[in-house]
Amino acid sequence: TRLFGRPDDLRRFVDRAHQLGLGVILDVVYNHLGPDGCYLRAFSKHYFTDRYENEWGDPLNFDGFQSRPVREFFLANARYWIEEFHLDGLRLDATQSMFDSSTRHIVMEVAETVRAAAPERGTYIVAENEPQHARLARPKGRGGYGLDSLWNDDFHHSATVALTGRSEAYYMDYQGRPQEFVSMARHGFLYQGQRYKWQKKRRGMPSLDLDPCTLIAYLQNHDQVANSARGARLHELTSAGRLRAATALLLLGPATPMLFQGQEFAASAPFLYFADHNPELARAVTAGRREFLSQFPSIATPEIQARLADPSDPQTFVQCKLDWSERERHAPIYRLHQELIRLRREDPVLSRCGVGRTVEGAVLGPEAFLLRYLDREGGRDRLLLVNFGRDLHLDPAPEPLLAPPQGLEWGLLWSSEDPAYGGGGTVSPESAENWRLPGHAALLLGAGEPPEAGTHTGTEAPASG
Repeated sequence: TRLFGRPDDLRRFVDRAHQLGLGVILDVVYNHLGPDGCYLRAFSKHYFTDRYENEWGDPLNFDGFQSRPVREFFLANARYWIEEFHLDGLRLDATQSMFDSSTRHIVMEVAETVRAAAPERGTYIVAENEPQHARLARPKGRGGYGLDSLWNDDFHHSATVALTGRSEAYYMDYQGRPQEFVSMARHGFLYQGQRYKWQKKRRGMPSLDLDPCTLIAYLQNHDQVANSARGARLHELTSAGRLRAATALLLLGPATPMLFQGQEFAASAPFLYFADHNPELARAVTAGRREFLSQFPSIATPEIQARLADPSDPQTFVQCKLDWSERERHAPIYRLHQELIRLRREDPVLSRCGVGRTVEGAVLGPEAFLLRYLDREGGRDRLLLVNFGRDLHLDPAPEPLLAPPQGLEWGLLWSSEDPAYGGGGTVSPESAENWRLPGHAALLLGAGEPPEAGTHTGTEAPASG
């Protein structure tokens, strides 16, 4: 849109990002076109079809009569972004609504087009797919569509229930229990074909063969934060300790993590649904938004309905703008994210995805669990302890994953309770009284050399050799 500047401004933005070592992925919507400002029907009625149902507008004609020019229109657009702006990839919105019964699905063709547009450099294609069709992220040689990754809504939904205690509407099929997080770390999606009460049908397909990095995990995104009464961010809905622990699970977990704008410094600005349309359409959008949010019983109440922000009110948009000075004023949570990202990038075990590393897990208590990263190459295992509940004393501790590799001992590498992040301090979780896990906290332990006789190892980092 011209509101963001000229095409050359975007080119300069991408160039500068590349100079800083950043890739740029564009979010593209190839499943519907908005009701305002779409002129494709002025050129041909065949751009759309009535053979499918799409909740966001008329479905696009990817497989019917005269569909080849329609497909070429969108494929040319995908190629345009890569060739003209040197973008590093695309994020495909709501691919479940890109209806296509052709032999080669339009999503597969988009991926092929992006790859062909930049054969000399890597490109990255990620899809949003609510039904969790794992085949999108399988290589074409294994019957897939060849995308790089898929969003994992299960992680967000389970974490939201665990951290807030609320399980209304589409959260009803999640309990936020430790087993869910262990299962996601080991197996990817939670729903891979089981019955799903909210939708009254089966959801998902097997994804046990996908590499953990193939799935995108997140605690917040633009849809989920906006799908609430106040657009409140997660730090307003849970305790500070739980938020730090969940952030550690996100950024140190085996999936590829994604952060929402301002999440890294606990932005105080809400993120509400806003839109700028003509008055008639704006009224329809406002009514539709209220109807959508009414799936949450608490939001359907008259007192909350009366307080919902008007999407067309300019002030709704203005109050969502980030205050960048909060990076300094909210320094502890910003520092937490920086350190966790550094650990993920530089730690010799955590930095490897699917190469010489296996993730195992175990439930330790009602709200506590562990993830064990087995280092097949160097024997430098990592142990991530997460406790969303109260202090937990494991005595006895008959869980084999708590035992360090033979001849080595655990040392504390990182703690969410570090005072630098606003925490209350950490003692060694293992002692003569067995294991003690602090409440609302996450700890990362590393297997290192055994200590010399008489030395204290309470908070010493293990040797990495």
